[in-house]
Amino acid sequence: MKDFKFTYLGENLFLHPFKAMYWERYRILLIADLHLGKATHFRKSGIPIPESIHQTDIDRLDYLMKNYKPARVIFLGDLFHSLVNNSWKKFRDFCENEIEIEAELILGNHDILDHVHYDFLKVHQDILELDPFILSHNPLASTDLRGRYNICGHLHPSIRISGLAKQSVRVECFHFGKSHGILPAYGNFTGSSKMAINTSTDRIFAVTNQKIIPLFQK
Repeated sequence: MKDFKFTYLGENLFLHPFKAMYWERYRILLIADLHLGKATHFRKSGIPIPESIHQTDIDRLDYLMKNYKPARVIFLGDLFHSLVNNSWKKFRDFCENEIEIEAELILGNHDILDHVHYDFLKVHQDILELDPFILSHNPLASTDLRGRYNICGHLHPSIRISGLAKQSVRVECFHFGKSHGILPAYGNFTGSSKMAINTSTDRIFAVTNQKIIPLFQK
């Protein structure tokens, strides 16, 4: 797999084209919204989505773990999309056999499995405070932050980029506002939501398959 470099954000934070964030000071890898198992969920409804779409996500995770060797990997919710199926079993085998550290999960709205299925993960119910950040799945109310900056997922942020010839394309992005940093969905089969952007204050990093593109930078 080609080596794609992290882009420096500041404060020892780096962004990767695989839609992951790395906190270098503490060697923490942050990933939001894998939605593993979604392909199987759709196939049960008669929609032929190939299982290989999730294998790509796991292969990229394997690359990040082996090349950057984080001390912690924290999933910011919606790790799995539905009830237990073969995708979950493959992911469990991967974590137990290929990841040398204990993976951590902050529960999201799709993380509805019985607690026994999470026994190979360290589970955080709602938030995880790692000063100066507070990690969560859903963006937290500003009144709940207590001076910390919220890094989260859930919204699957994207932005539409227009060219000179009036052509445009919608791409996923990292969205950093005054109090919240929202990660794009790591999973390839997730969809995205167009974000309202304040071009005066927000920092936006569009994501392609090969690089991070800073937008509206001051």
